[in-house]
Amino acid sequence: MTQTATQTKFDTEGFEAFLATKSQPQWVVDARRKAWESYQQMEWPHRRHEEWIRSDLRLFNLDKFSVPTDTPAAAETHPLLNVGVDLAGHVDTLDCHTVSESLDPELAAKGVIFGSLDRLVNEHPEIIQPLLFSAVDPTYDRFAALHAAFWSGGSILYVPRGVVIDKPLHMSSFMNDGATDLSHTLVVLEEGAEATVLQESNSFDRKAGGFHCGAIELIQRPGSHLRFVTLQDWGYKTFHFAHQQAIVDRDATLQWTISAMGAGFAKVNQQVQLVGPGADSQVNGVMFTEGRQHLAYHTLQHHSAPNCHSDFLYKSAQQDNSQTVWKGMIKVDKIAQKTDGYQRNDNLLLSGSARADSIPGLEIEADDVRCTHGSTSSQVDAEQIFYARCRGFTQKEAVRMIVTGFFQQIFDRISIESVRDALGDAIAKQVRDYA
Repeated sequence: MTQTATQTKFDTEGFEAFLATKSQPQWVVDARRKAWESYQQMEWPHRRHEEWIRSDLRLFNLDKFSVPTDTPAAAETHPLLNVGVDLAGHVDTLDCHTVSESLDPELAAKGVIFGSLDRLVNEHPEIIQPLLFSAVDPTYDRFAALHAAFWSGGSILYVPRGVVIDKPLHMSSFMNDGATDLSHTLVVLEEGAEATVLQESNSFDRKAGGFHCGAIELIQRPGSHLRFVTLQDWGYKTFHFAHQQAIVDRDATLQWTISAMGAGFAKVNQQVQLVGPGADSQVNGVMFTEGRQHLAYHTLQHHSAPNCHSDFLYKSAQQDNSQTVWKGMIKVDKIAQKTDGYQRNDNLLLSGSARADSIPGLEIEADDVRCTHGSTSSQVDAEQIFYARCRGFTQKEAVRMIVTGFFQQIFDRISIESVRDALGDAIAKQVRDYA
């Protein structure tokens, strides 16, 4: 599928044309204008910057993409994570425009807010205004400022105090070939609330291009529990830039599962900040690349309160000439005594020309902590392939089993069976036969 919308560039004229298409409160407009001013004062990241020293941005040209001002033609979407799942609600967007949304009436009666962020900023400003961009910094870099100025087609979930949502909620973002996606995801759980959210981003074709510049904000009050699953499966010619941050308060728990298999070039900043004693986070990352894909993920576990626990595990497999970059940091503030932090990145190189850059790090100011990190990189063991082939498996079947086994530690952490199956099938289909 191809984009047919009128070309509107990311310049001052395009910004004003974009605002003219939006019917939003003045506080949203003011925030957009402030972000646009920040964007104009910034420069694009350069290779000398520590975050970008392993990622070459020279092929990216913003002028090739347009501001999403026109409504796209209707298209049939086929999300992956909701197959066979009994949902409590869903939000589907196409090229930054909401095309479908629903919420169980019983949850709405309990005060749950779920649906299009574009629509709900008008209906619930008293709730959303203090929360929007309270986790993600819109001045972090030029991509963050661009998103804050032009965000569109996003989703919000707000769960009131003590409300438990038993069924998953689903959010999906689809993008046509050559289109733009600027979606913003905001999830807020008040004290004692519980929810499961499945969120995915897809193109209609593996060879599709496009531009995604988005953000995810997860805000958890004391004693809340959130399971959040994200699948990034854009086309292989897509540029993907995202800032994602969670704030976890006292005795709250977060399980965040991330799967990245799409995009030709991706740069993602993912942070979890533990701000209350007893906060606990587990982040599970799966990356699978092929062709000339370049996926770079920078993660931060920020312990800013005592007696907190964080566990980050990223596993990556690389085929062909693809490359992954993972740079992780555990940061412990002086006040955060009794911290227990763990991070690990394992890489499985499926070809001699693939590359994996893995840089774990620690920044510790407290003196009573337990923080560990590690990284491994290796190729498929030829003896394992030989062993499997001696028992009747083909070369491809053997490699597929080894790759599946490599990711099994991540799959075992995922408590949602449909998500385990979807991720496992998606990876297995991409594994090819290597001698």
